[in-house]
Amino acid sequence: MDANAPREDSAGGWSQFGDKPPTTGTFTRPGPVLPPPPPPQRQRAGFVLTRKAVAGLALAAFAALTATALGGGAVGAYVAGAGQPVPTVTKTVASPVFRTASGQLTVAQVAEKVQPSVVMIQGQSAEGSGVVLSEDGLILTNNHVVSGQGRQLTVKFSDGKTAKATVVGTDPATDLAVIRAEGVSGLAKVTLGDSDQLKVGDDVLALGSPLGLDGTVTSGIISALDRTVTAGGGRGDQQLPPGLGGQGQSQAEEPTTLGGMIQTDAAINPGNSGGALVNAAGELVGINSAVAADGVNLGFAIPVNTAKQVSEQLISKGKVTHAFLGVSVTDATGDVPGALIRQVSAGSPAEKAGLKQGDLITKIGATAVSGGDTVVGQVRGFKVGQQVPVTYQRDGKTDTVTVTMEEKK
Repeated sequence: MDANAPREDSAGGWSQFGDKPPTTGTFTRPGPVLPPPPPPQRQRAGFVLTRKAVAGLALAAFAALTATALGGGAVGAYVAGAGQPVPTVTKTVASPVFRTASGQLTVAQVAEKVQPSVVMIQGQSAEGSGVVLSEDGLILTNNHVVSGQGRQLTVKFSDGKTAKATVVGTDPATDLAVIRAEGVSGLAKVTLGDSDQLKVGDDVLALGSPLGLDGTVTSGIISALDRTVTAGGGRGDQQLPPGLGGQGQSQAEEPTTLGGMIQTDAAINPGNSGGALVNAAGELVGINSAVAADGVNLGFAIPVNTAKQVSEQLISKGKVTHAFLGVSVTDATGDVPGALIRQVSAGSPAEKAGLKQGDLITKIGATAVSGGDTVVGQVRGFKVGQQVPVTYQRDGKTDTVTVTMEEKK
């Protein structure tokens, strides 16, 4: 059982708080906590997909995590306490910031604006969150929230009302899905932002239903951008990674890699999957999806620009067209970080651009490559027909070619 998961208690009730429910005005004072031992060198951290399993199913899914941080920014001012002055850091960019209580946009006002657009999704064996895209019931969420849940989906809105829901389409490659709530109208749809404008240090709120606590809001900042997160390789006693079927399977599963992820320190827990990550203007900038299993305040969200592109295709066609590069890669083993090309598919965009077996890819698009996962994750975020510069090393020389992405058949 992962440390992030609630205790399983056959007696039922309040398992995430211990054996007894908390009482009003009291809490259990913890004993002294020893610092954890330092992790072994070169060990890669894992992460947990933030769908909340129910009916005694396990929550954890272990994964590899590689990253490249991009961007910069400054932290805005928060309301620290009643009657206390709050110092403000002057930002040099145009990113929205939360204001003090006397300003125009407080944390509370942003939360109040967005909460009606965030829903709780309940399935046969799991719970998650979603974001309202249209007044007539289209809702964006994670694929792993609805995967394996069959037709038994129920949506709970911020006003407490519920509705049955059906799946419009899913895309395991990006861990996104669209569902439709039945018999509803006049819903408060979310305002879409632009994730390409995010800067490290920008203020954000995470909204969702962690551990079944619908309407939960947490605050933080953008900790890093363009992370590559790989989930998978788990067994049947774990919560399976995106697009790999339901719970309870005994065989090991292939990993799924997600590129371009947003890292945040806003608290994300099981049940937050599919929920909203919004900026200080109340605009959706990401879909919360995962947390680091061995870390604290290390959450990851799918950029809204990716989510918008995928959701539009799911709504119009029920499926998503993905770009294709045509290489098989592995991590570099020398002093230079990158992805070593093991094989180039005949007739692929990579072959047409001149890439060959043995080339070391060091940069793709605007992203420095730290390993094979970076290439896989970035390609999944490109569009068919998009021209992408690829920098590589061959025989000690560095060169750059432009690859035109084609549709994956």
